[in-house]
Amino acid sequence: MIDSLVIIPTYNEIENIEAIIRAVFVLEKEFHVLIVDDNSPDGTAAKVRGLQSEFADRLFIEVRKEKAGLGTAYIHGFRWAIAKKYDFIFEMDADFSHTPSDLIRLYQACVDGADLAIGSRYIKGVNVVNWPLHRVLLSYGASFYVKIITGMRVHDPTAGFICYKRNVLETIDLAAIHFVGYAFQIEMKFRAHLRKFNIVEVPIIFTDRVLGKSKMNSSIIREAVFGVLKMKWMSFFRKNNFKS
Repeated sequence: MIDSLVIIPTYNEIENIEAIIRAVFVLEKEFHVLIVDDNSPDGTAAKVRGLQSEFADRLFIEVRKEKAGLGTAYIHGFRWAIAKKYDFIFEMDADFSHTPSDLIRLYQACVDGADLAIGSRYIKGVNVVNWPLHRVLLSYGASFYVKIITGMRVHDPTAGFICYKRNVLETIDLAAIHFVGYAFQIEMKFRAHLRKFNIVEVPIIFTDRVLGKSKMNSSIIREAVFGVLKMKWMSFFRKNNFKS
């Protein structure tokens, strides 16, 4: 049985989706892929369904009714993966900002003892390509801010290129996750940190998307900034519940 599932959430990724799927399936290690599509009006889901005959029993798709946030898309995928008993469950973007071959390095980090392996942009300097300076400063500054507020020894807490061992996701109460944007990534790591799971960062090079449109907006940034404070405050007063 294949032990690894890559979850790729999509909304209007018609320009990238076939290429990213093929890039995963040519890797020397075999992965399954689950696309969680938020009913993209550009035909992303139809493109994936068209590829399923070529990649039978390897490529799966779940289509939700509407765009409902990155966090809820991943939680949908996590529950699907847990039910199917995959041992290693990955988050990866559709737009090639994450290099598919790095999936193998994240997998190996978990095989070697990590409970949660993060593809980190900042563990060895700043490894970001094609971002304007203001966005690099915003992202790096946000990472420093999160470290100070939460006390996590994680250099890239907003990272979205991750391998989880299944028991991490089974231990965390996914129904209790509060945030749906980029703060979701921070909250998942914070909950794993409070549970004392072994979190390892693997250096990667992050390349900004070439095709398609970024989903970043001001509401996502606000959620991340104020959500971290709320999350830390809640952990003081609901410690046992927040660790679940």
